[in-house]
Amino acid sequence: MMKHFPVILLLVVLTCPFPARAELVSSIAALVNDEPITTFDIDREKEGVEKGLDPSKPLDAAGKEQLRQAALESLIGKKLIQQKVKELDVKVSDEEVRQAIEDVKRTNNITQERLQEALAARGISYDEYKAQIREQLERLRLISLEVRSKIQISEKEARDYYAANPDAFQIDESFHVRQIFFKLDSQASEAERKRVAATAEKVLAEARGGADFATLARKYSQDSSAGEGGDLGFLKKGDILPEIEATLTGMKNGDISALIRTPVGIHIMKLEEHRQGKRQTFESAKPDIEDILYKKKSEERFNQWLADLRKNASIEIR
Repeated sequence: MMKHFPVILLLVVLTCPFPARAELVSSIAALVNDEPITTFDIDREKEGVEKGLDPSKPLDAAGKEQLRQAALESLIGKKLIQQKVKELDVKVSDEEVRQAIEDVKRTNNITQERLQEALAARGISYDEYKAQIREQLERLRLISLEVRSKIQISEKEARDYYAANPDAFQIDESFHVRQIFFKLDSQASEAERKRVAATAEKVLAEARGGADFATLARKYSQDSSAGEGGDLGFLKKGDILPEIEATLTGMKNGDISALIRTPVGIHIMKLEEHRQGKRQTFESAKPDIEDILYKKKSEERFNQWLADLRKNASIEIR
């Protein structure tokens, strides 16, 4: 199991451009333990980076050379990792590749057909895509074995981080509310305003008379939350319309508001729970702290591990 590696890492295969295959024979730019990196490899790496640059700020000659050097350094690192994968015989099963691709589709909310269309638009076959996913998983597994499995987070480190970052663990005051909303256009006629207000008053009377609020929301509310019984979840103080926030602040759990008029319409709010702002306890924050420190140490240790790989490798740049 590859802990702490989000599926989003695999999405790079979808978002990076896939340049057309080389028509010309490229020359060798570097040798890493006698394995070549070609000028075509460097151009392809550069193209991927250039897609993310601001097109209104073209690179000068020095900038282009700097980009080329960065691309070469990146490829050397990748080549060293590939060689270590082979050396340690790191394996990834077909099922793991399949699950990773399913995770990519689920995260992006796309079908198999849409995935293959996106790949085809970038000039890559589905088999090539699977090979790239396998390579990424092998690298992640290698790094997990060589780097992350050796990292420990002590209780003292976690407590020191908690003490040094009090704002990071502040829980904001929030309100768990349900809403019944009646849309009212700013250009509505007086007759339309009276009609909507009369309907809202009728529904409010039903709600305060004991009718189920969620059922009323499903029947009458014109908000997207109607299907969930008007449930808006927890809304953070400061992120709520001022008219509604002022009303909620004076309510108790279970209360139903009077009609609240805002520029977009008329609202009836039910306060399910009011959470006061407070600082998260160390014990509740500890898993998040450990994750933060784990990722920080992982990056530092990985950079050192890669530097050691490079120091012990035979690298010839031509």
